[in-house]
Amino acid sequence: MNMNDLQHDTDMQTGLPASGHTGIHIECTNERDLDSSCQKVGQLLAAHALDQYVQQAFSRGKDTCSAFFSLGPGLRTKNNDTLQLCEQFRLDTRGKPADLDKEILLAMLMSPVAFRFPNYEELDSLIHMRKNIVLAARKTVLDFHTTEAERPAEYWIFDEDTGFTLQPGKPLITALKKATQPDESGKLYSFACYRATEYVILLGIAQELERVNPALFATLQNQWEEEAIMSGRFHEVFLREYGSMEAPLPPRYYVPGDRLWFRNPDEHSSNVTGYEGSWVFYLGDGLFTNFWKSDTHYTLTSKCLEIYHWRHATYLDPSGELKINENIVEERVRNAMQNPAEVENILQIMLCYREPQGVYVKGGCIDATREYPRYVRPETTDMVISIA
Repeated sequence: MNMNDLQHDTDMQTGLPASGHTGIHIECTNERDLDSSCQKVGQLLAAHALDQYVQQAFSRGKDTCSAFFSLGPGLRTKNNDTLQLCEQFRLDTRGKPADLDKEILLAMLMSPVAFRFPNYEELDSLIHMRKNIVLAARKTVLDFHTTEAERPAEYWIFDEDTGFTLQPGKPLITALKKATQPDESGKLYSFACYRATEYVILLGIAQELERVNPALFATLQNQWEEEAIMSGRFHEVFLREYGSMEAPLPPRYYVPGDRLWFRNPDEHSSNVTGYEGSWVFYLGDGLFTNFWKSDTHYTLTSKCLEIYHWRHATYLDPSGELKINENIVEERVRNAMQNPAEVENILQIMLCYREPQGVYVKGGCIDATREYPRYVRPETTDMVISIA
């Protein structure tokens, strides 16, 4: 695909696509590199039989030139709903690995916010990392705990100052699998949901770095031998966020491999440690992760019902600490699923956007943003890992 063959679907005043910054955006400093990337994107689309359905446009700026790819209006779902893509395109993402790549690509092409890349290679790597995250998340089963944490002792050492670091000579990828995948270790280890998502993301990134950027992969290995990167610093080093409170993503728009947060909009039950909300990954095919039950994942409906019913399951334990009885939650969810009117009423509450931190008035559980990995290729990575 040559850049000059792209459809001229541009706004003549801004030089940007008429539809705005949506879908996939590749921005290069010269036309030769852009043309090369466009040809590779065209080959990718053709491989998934999507080339005839994708709108293409380009623009030139003072120092850059750009190409834009988005799904044609005939295939776009109402309100950018990606939960039905597998049904719409008859994809089998478990039985056919290439179908997961296709679902990721389709969802990105439907994005209301542009996914920006400096070349085709970073697009290719992001698809790989999203796929790695989904495959790892499907296998992840843990023992939910808000105050305790454990890892396989033959792979991990714990220190208050440095967190869980690698035992000398132990490979990071294997250690992450052993900690999160009972098929690899034969045991469930204690995690809180946020830390669990970090391990799954780190695994997906490490696998791609090993493939395309061995030097940065070695730095990552060395980092975890010295000190774990966690929490806010983890987000800053490894992730990119899209959407905002001012311009929220649609409530039913998700790309496989997205990390996201469902907020608990009930002030009382959100005071229970670990129940302020729920960090999950979108797995594709309308499913979200459930790290606490093997092969039992959430739909958007079942996740909303669970979080909603946390408010009906609080109690004080003998020490006076506020807790949630999961058995009550499960029973209430089961009963609600038998009553379509009740489900609809709960969804009307929960499928609203969340309110700002500390506000509990009329918001729901839907966050405005999602998260995904940064660039990883040697020439273009913005993933800065500094050894402690």
